[in-house]
Amino acid sequence: MATTEVQNTAAKPSQNPVKGRSAAKESIEDIIYGSVAGIVGKYIEYPFDTVKVRLQSQPDHLPLRYTGPLDCFRQSIKADGFLGLYRGISAPLFGAAAETSSLFFFERIGREVVYASGYLSQDRVLPLSALWFTGAFAGAFTSFVLTPIELVKCKIQVPTSKDGAPPKTPSVMSVIRDVYKHEGVRGFWHGQMGTFLRESGGCAAWFGSKETTTKMFHLLNEKSATSQMEKDLLATEALPLWQQAVAGASAGMSYNFLFFPADTVKSRMQTAPVGGSRQNKSFWQEGKALWNQHGLRGFYRGCGITVLRSAPSSAFIFMVFDGLKRYLPM
Repeated sequence: MATTEVQNTAAKPSQNPVKGRSAAKESIEDIIYGSVAGIVGKYIEYPFDTVKVRLQSQPDHLPLRYTGPLDCFRQSIKADGFLGLYRGISAPLFGAAAETSSLFFFERIGREVVYASGYLSQDRVLPLSALWFTGAFAGAFTSFVLTPIELVKCKIQVPTSKDGAPPKTPSVMSVIRDVYKHEGVRGFWHGQMGTFLRESGGCAAWFGSKETTTKMFHLLNEKSATSQMEKDLLATEALPLWQQAVAGASAGMSYNFLFFPADTVKSRMQTAPVGGSRQNKSFWQEGKALWNQHGLRGFYRGCGITVLRSAPSSAFIFMVFDGLKRYLPM
């Protein structure tokens, strides 16, 4: 019986029910530590994100401006310098803090919903299938927080020209005023369907892949243990940093690859000019136009660089968040 208990503990994913902790303290930790982790991750990934959005938003009716990620990097640095790749980062920093804290907050709420449903008793660890669900739950709710922030970010990263004049980089406030003037409050949620699909599906993969990889490492480490005492110790200790990094990296790569087409359509919608005679396309209209023009390949434009930058970014997000939760509990 004792051996079975140790095996079950060693196979635990990292999101365990925490006893003796108030919901208020857990929520504060999710918000503060999630914000810190999100900001760290955003500084790492932002130049790659700028290139990704520029690749995604190239117009259908003109020859492609960039031949690929490296060419986009080269042209962007030549035109604006390296710091130009950080254009508009103020809104994304706020967005990263809001997104990551919301994800961890709603993921914990999702676990509470599963426990409240009677699916498992509170003293049991959620199986991986339930953790994939709580990831989708977190992403679905977070998408409504994220869409307005990403809309402002995309319009700053890919400024549009008017009357043939060279495009000028807009400020955060000028974008907000412009959207509100022409489209009202509803305009800030333009592209919501794309964000919803990307976040709900992608976050199921984000949390699910991380927990699956974490469980795999726990099982491997347990098998390498030579004594019962060592197994007991491994059950309560955090994974080695390199294993935490691999688990976090696998999460980011899964998130970005599986639902990248939804993100491409969303970026095209959110970089479209505001106002004028042009009417906003729906998510499905934009997707159909892209398919007719470029086929499946068009939906994955910029995918390689996005998956590449997501590995270190996501690794740091989980390492920072899990480290703060473990070593600085409130």
